[in-house]
Order: sequence, then C-alpha cells, then structure tokens
Amino acid sequence: MTNIEQGSISYSVADNIGTVEFHHPKGNSLPSALLKELADTIELAGKNEEVKLIVIRSKGDGAFCAGASFDELLAIDNFVDGKKFFMGFAHVLNAMRTCPKLIIVRVQGKTVGGGIGIAAAADYCLAHRDASIKLSELALGIGPFVVGPAVNRKLGTAAFSSLALDARNWYTSDWAYSKGLFNKVLNTTEELDEAVQQLASDLASSNPEAMKEMKDILWQSTGHWHATLEQRAEISGRLVLSDFTREFIQEFKKK
Repeated sequence: MTNIEQGSISYSVADNIGTVEFHHPKGNSLPSALLKELADTIELAGKNEEVKLIVIRSKGDGAFCAGASFDELLAIDNFVDGKKFFMGFAHVLNAMRTCPKLIIVRVQGKTVGGGIGIAAAADYCLAHRDASIKLSELALGIGPFVVGPAVNRKLGTAAFSSLALDARNWYTSDWAYSKGLFNKVLNTTEELDEAVQQLASDLASSNPEAMKEMKDILWQSTGHWHATLEQRAEISGRLVLSDFTREFIQEFKKK
C-alpha cells in the first residue's frame, strides 16, 4: 500500500529477523484495509523459512496505535459491514496467535483499543516509558470485545476489567508492566531499540524447532479463538450502529 492517506505496511528481513511496520497518518490508527494487510504480512513472515523471529512495530515516535479508524466507524451503516470491520482485528490477533514464529512487539508511545490487543498478542512486548494505555471502547458504546480474549489472557480478568470499565482514563506503562502486558519498559527510544534488537538477535540465533515448540506451549488452550473472536466481532458490529456510538464519535471528531 503506497497511499500515505490510507496508511502503509512495510516488511523487511535482515539477519533472520522479519520486521513488520505499520503506519497511518492519524496516530497509527488501523482502518480495515490496513488490518487486512497487517494480518496477511504476519502470515507471510510466518511462512518465510529465512525468518526465525518477527518484530512488529509502528512508524514514528508518537502513538504506537490509536486503535480503530473513527472515519471508518462512522461510515458503517449495516451489520454485515460492522462485523467485517471488527473481524479485521480478529484476523490480526489470530495471525499472531497461529504464527509458527515467536513475535516481539515494540511499543513506543500511547496505545488505545486494538493496539493493546496487538501488544497483548505479542510473545514478548517491550515498551517506552511514555507508552500509556487505554481501552476506550466502552466509552464509545462498543466495548473491547474482540481484543478481550488477548488482553484477558495476558493480564488476567481483574486487570482487564480495570481497563475495560475505566474506559476514559489512561494507565501508565508501569501499571501495564506490573500486570504483564509489557515485559520490559525502557526510558529512552535508544534503549528501547537496543533492547528489541538484542532480544530479536538472541532469539533469531536460537533453535527454530525449540522456539516453535515454545510458541505452541505459550498459546495452549486458545484453539477456540477463531469462533470466539467472530462472535465478539458480531457484538461490536451490532453496537457500532447504535445512536450512542455514532453520536459519541461525531462529537469526538469535532474536538
């Protein structure tokens, strides 16, 4: 994808490390076309025999991910399109879950909604000190239904409940680290990049068979996610059509 207004996905391989980077001019938000390309690229990297380890990151030094595209949410006018949009997030999470390669996620800034799902679906997640998080979906009238299984799996029900219900407030990177969303928090971008590169290099030189077995163990008991995430996408696809949600987004866009 080359249209900067629609965002872009880049994919490169060096030293057996596959790096997938997403970008969107509006806070690295994720419209449906970008979600599809992101899921497809993760699957492509997983099938590449040269790739031993995958790093997912977003472009720039601002927000890691602003979540769903508000412009696209407002354009949804029927249940089929609503479900289809939220299935985009489901496909990304399932691509990460079923990928035979371990995945590191680098989080350099604020992260909302679906971005937290991506961080939670990482096998190891490193973040900048400024990477605060917020699950804002309930404030929109939707709820974090699709990302819920990934966030609940990583943080536990109590912490997921805190994020999901306290939908208007940011939680710090230290809180996210204490709950297990972030495996490591670094003070500077340089330290973050060095830590990501070091871990990626270490893992890329490890036994691929052992890493695949480790991946399978880490994701045990998630085989139901295909059906579960589809059911969650149906809930979100229905709620996004509500007057509450549409009015909230319209007011938010005026700010």
